[in-house]
Amino acid sequence: MAEVAVPTRYWSPCPDGRVRCDLCPRACKLRDGQRGLCFVRGCEGGEVVLLSYGRSSGFCIDPVEKKPLNHFLPGTPVLSFGTAGCNLACKFCQNWDMSKSREMDILADQASPEALARAAGELGCRSIAFTYNDPVIFLEYAVDVAQAAAALGIKSIAVTAGYICEEPRAEFFAHMDAANVDLKAFSEDFYYKLTGGHLQPVLDTLEYLVNETGVWLEITTLLIPGQNDSSREIEALSGWVMEKLGPHVPLHFTAFHPDWKMRDIPPTSPRSLRRARNIALKNGLHYVYTGNIHDPAGGTTHCHQCGHALIVRDWYELEDWKLDAAGACTHCGTPCAGVFEASPGHWGARRQPVHMNTFVNRSDS
Repeated sequence: MAEVAVPTRYWSPCPDGRVRCDLCPRACKLRDGQRGLCFVRGCEGGEVVLLSYGRSSGFCIDPVEKKPLNHFLPGTPVLSFGTAGCNLACKFCQNWDMSKSREMDILADQASPEALARAAGELGCRSIAFTYNDPVIFLEYAVDVAQAAAALGIKSIAVTAGYICEEPRAEFFAHMDAANVDLKAFSEDFYYKLTGGHLQPVLDTLEYLVNETGVWLEITTLLIPGQNDSSREIEALSGWVMEKLGPHVPLHFTAFHPDWKMRDIPPTSPRSLRRARNIALKNGLHYVYTGNIHDPAGGTTHCHQCGHALIVRDWYELEDWKLDAAGACTHCGTPCAGVFEASPGHWGARRQPVHMNTFVNRSDS
């Protein structure tokens, strides 16, 4: 399948004849024919172009809770897709077959923004999620899809590490309705050694989302034994979220499993996840969850005022719902932070692959 180079905006010329990509803090400097670390942005004809526009490694309908988003249209289906490549180099990547790919051959599926939006609507999805690999690296495609989706009343979700520069960040998130940002750890040492990036740009993105946008935000931290799971680090991380972002931002602690270049580290224990959750709750956060393990208590949303269970989850199944039509606790009337409809969806835990040919072959007019 031939590559199509789409012009991009976030780059600048260098004095030595190279061009600098200004999308993310990595600031790759490229000569003609070279690609950045993300692999999907490269230099052609003296400018930075996107090489994965309109192409995907696959489409699937998921429960929105799998992103994970527990406070954004609970129980509803989301059309998920990703492309290839990533602008970080995480040694523990759980989606390495896509995010670490250096082959465009995995991008076997094609879809215009209009076809994607149309598919989401006809399949009953309330939202589209840019996931599996980080959508900031295919910003132009993601923004076009989000605009096409918005025209049909469909929301857009970014699942991202938040590693993006200020100007493109403003454009990207202006078109998103919700985001789950992967805060990989709370130490610069971890970011530098295990991701090839830096912590501060991610913290900047988190503060930007809360203070300057209306994007619904949830945070995920993958706990890796011996790397970022100490009580001291969890105290610091959750304390920062409480101080800088507020108690209403949901925080998910999820379990690591050995993968990519960290296969010698054991999986995260349920006990470690529950310890982290308890620390964050004691620091004042209202909504703290455990993930990648079976833990109904760690998946349940409680009212921060009276303690009653508002949304009871078993994996991705909603088993009880105690929010009124305005999203408030039916016991005490305290609002629950989030984006809720009058009643929850009933998609459940299903995962349904989607073949886009039916939608792509129609006219996009």
